[in-house]
Amino acid sequence: MDEASGLQFLSSHGRSRTGNDVIFAWLARYQHAAAAGADAVNGTVGALLEDDGALAINATVDAALREAPAVEFAAYAPLKGLPAYLDLAPSLAMGEHRSALEDLGVHHMSTATPGGSGALFLAASTFAERGDTVLLRSRHWGPYQGFLRGVGLKSVTYPLLPEHPNQATPFHDGVAFESALAEMVEQQSKAMVWLNDPAHNPTGLSLPEASRAALLRSFMESALRHEHVGHTLVLDAAYHLYADEPHGWASTLREALEEGWPWPENLLICVALSMSKSHTAYGLRAGALVCLHPDQAALETLRDIMGVTGRETWSAAPRLAQYTLAHLHGDERAGQAWADERDRLAALLDQRRSAFVSACEALDVPINPTHDGFFAWYECDDPVAVAEHCANQHVYLVPLSGGVRIGLCAIPEGSMRRVAEALAGARG
Repeated sequence: MDEASGLQFLSSHGRSRTGNDVIFAWLARYQHAAAAGADAVNGTVGALLEDDGALAINATVDAALREAPAVEFAAYAPLKGLPAYLDLAPSLAMGEHRSALEDLGVHHMSTATPGGSGALFLAASTFAERGDTVLLRSRHWGPYQGFLRGVGLKSVTYPLLPEHPNQATPFHDGVAFESALAEMVEQQSKAMVWLNDPAHNPTGLSLPEASRAALLRSFMESALRHEHVGHTLVLDAAYHLYADEPHGWASTLREALEEGWPWPENLLICVALSMSKSHTAYGLRAGALVCLHPDQAALETLRDIMGVTGRETWSAAPRLAQYTLAHLHGDERAGQAWADERDRLAALLDQRRSAFVSACEALDVPINPTHDGFFAWYECDDPVAVAEHCANQHVYLVPLSGGVRIGLCAIPEGSMRRVAEALAGARG
């Protein structure tokens, strides 16, 4: 029996879901080398490791999980999420700016999801018409494409970094963004942008306030000019609680509204939250999609739509993490203990990033700007060749489209020089 005959039951879209995940494939190569006794450096994973290679675990979260009542392990959660968790999510999204934004007339609703991936799926399946394109930056997390394809969407990109830098709006190509957005709104009834900021995966880039404001203004002005085109800005905040400005977007939005910027009724802002990294609870699959809009009635309609979408996709998001995290953050002492440990882990990342950037500068390795979060990025034309050269030095990184991702989250500070040397050698 030939393969085609034996797979007649497989749909055409199912056939496209093949191949091994490149990140896990390179992790396996590291693991094989380490098991064989090599002094290997692991820069492949997307989870935060201690310097000894153990998974970093926030002890406060761990203790709270172990104290949860048995029923919180066993029972279903409500389809849209536990109420206390749904109240926690906007606080994590907006931080200290929540009350001020509420006073300015910004309403919000939340839906519990299985991780940040679930939040992105909700956005993909809700805010664009089948066949539409979604605007991304040219460097982005690879699974974005799968989320979009899975609901019949395509993507178009604008440059991660401007070809001609503008000191007034660092790291933001406003001309290219506005051009791509203008083309979308002329062709579609919905315009959705996905922006992973701050602490971008895979580069660690974070937009400063002036660049956030410029992007927001461009998006708002587009919505005002095209009142019959729905505009949705999705902020992928997977790593935001490890950034220097974790709630920078809430601050920028607040300042815009306080300055009198109008919020068009055809504009929605969403924050896709992941508790995996911030609470070192990757396997519990806790996330949320937080939606912001001035019209409470519109958000109530969204709440129902999201609940039905979740019900028809994953039933209900896992309950245990919802209960535990809401309970933890509802206790001032426990919440502070979590924050103290999160700060320790953030400092660990900062030290590693500083050591890596310094080593690259000393060796003239041209890495991308990197500020926050788990990763750094080496832009290159042949990422596989660069990663193979590094692997020959027992430095294991991940080749992706357009460059090599360096998992600072997994590499001890003392190994950063080796990583920079391996990259320098790959340049020839």
